[in-house]
Amino acid sequence: MYNAAGQLNKDQLVQRFTPLVRRIASHLMSRLPASVQVDDLVQNGMLGLLDAIGRFEAQMGAQFEVYAAQRVRGAMLDGLRENDWLPRSLRRNSRRIEAAIAQLEQENGRAPTEQELADSLGMALADYQQMLQDARGHQLVYLEDMVTERGEGFLERHLADDGGDPAKILEDENLRRRLVQAIELLPERERLMMALYYEQDLNLREIGEVMGVTESRVCQLHSQAVMRLRARLFDGGGKGTTKAVRHG
Repeated sequence: MYNAAGQLNKDQLVQRFTPLVRRIASHLMSRLPASVQVDDLVQNGMLGLLDAIGRFEAQMGAQFEVYAAQRVRGAMLDGLRENDWLPRSLRRNSRRIEAAIAQLEQENGRAPTEQELADSLGMALADYQQMLQDARGHQLVYLEDMVTERGEGFLERHLADDGGDPAKILEDENLRRRLVQAIELLPERERLMMALYYEQDLNLREIGEVMGVTESRVCQLHSQAVMRLRARLFDGGGKGTTKAVRHG
């Protein structure tokens, strides 16, 4: 992958890692509304790949594929944020669900069931589940995106950062701790689904086969799990805001 001058061969890297861009785009698409086009994700991802090639230095200690994957994913997320891809009606419905989750959890001291949430929102269970289906893509920023250009995680980044802002460091550490706690409090099926998706890297169809449900049902469970996490992390969707973590 290096030329005679010891520099990364740009053309070879683009050819080799284009499938990586498409794989990341396909993985992201399962979280996004049907209005998002995979070609747009791929286009932004290719810009991220080119940027990674231009910035990567071997002495950074990270393998290029790991580094490039972070830059590609970041470019795709940046493109989505810039285009404001989620319709206002879906944002509004998602906030309603998050607020209902937060209220019922406070009242009952446990995670509410889907039927309880549907009743709280004054709708039939089928309508509530369709709302979950439609709201896919209303995502918090996951901790996997909280990395530097070198592919370092949060702790690795700040352990050696003598000039870091202590308040900022504590704020991010608190977010990590609260996210871990929130995941542990998810209902068992939703916790399993999240583990299969984010740890085992299975797609929605594969998860459905493991859990014995349809792909659309997995999508509903995913949306609901994300909203439960948002309700715990961001005050029921009303007070908190997510951070747009930009890569570079």
